[in-house]
Amino acid sequence: GAGGSIGRELCRQIARRDPAELVLLGHGENSIFEILLELKDDYPSLALHPVIADIRNAERLDQVFREHQPQVVFHAAAHKHVPLMEINVVEAVTNNVLGTNNVVQAARAHSVERFVLISTDKAVRPSSIYGATKRLAEMIVLHAARQAHGAFTVVRFGNVLGSRGSIIPRFKSQIASGGPVTITHPDMYRFFMTIPEAVYLVLQAASMENGGETFVLNMGEPVRILDLAEDLIRLSGLEPQRDIEIAYTGIRPGEKLTEELWDEGTPLVPTLHPDIS
Repeated sequence: GAGGSIGRELCRQIARRDPAELVLLGHGENSIFEILLELKDDYPSLALHPVIADIRNAERLDQVFREHQPQVVFHAAAHKHVPLMEINVVEAVTNNVLGTNNVVQAARAHSVERFVLISTDKAVRPSSIYGATKRLAEMIVLHAARQAHGAFTVVRFGNVLGSRGSIIPRFKSQIASGGPVTITHPDMYRFFMTIPEAVYLVLQAASMENGGETFVLNMGEPVRILDLAEDLIRLSGLEPQRDIEIAYTGIRPGEKLTEELWDEGTPLVPTLHPDIS
């Protein structure tokens, strides 16, 4: 998932830390090409290997792992749009579940030292196809940790600000076109964090892992989406419901009003980092 919003930022922050080599594996050639160009400009001496591959193709993954022998794998490849996955169940399952299993098996077969799955608050008591596939992906990774006694781990967090297809770019575009700004429900709350902040904490968690942990990032207090929309309208120099209308469209299939970062009753254990449990 090196071409996605989280994947790209992982590449940037890892490149800064001077790795021996960095393999950028992704399904979309354009997004891999873009991050490759950016990293080449910023880190001309870094050994970069762009790989176009689909994680559903186990044979291709095995070939890539055999060729590059990665020591650390960050798995951020997933279909993530909740309403889209409700109507594309086969794609969600083959990519997020079977694809994850393929990556885990390739990592085990080629003695990867550390494996980190990027997961989501939607995997907690899932109400959507997307959430259920990510919960299964977590279970596959944690099962591998138990079987292989290796450093296979999960890092779980909520929404990131400004990722592709996320809410803020959408609101900004709706405001720019004069409204309305569309919200599913007035009482919809979500956890938010910036992409660089989330990725920094993912790398911190990766350095602490022994294997089999689910790390949860401290996302702060959940934000009401209505408040976020009103703030963005005001920051654009306009007044909500006077200059820009706010319209409610109804909760979409699979969506919850509020998200959770861990199962109720699961004990949270602090780590050496105050923002990671």
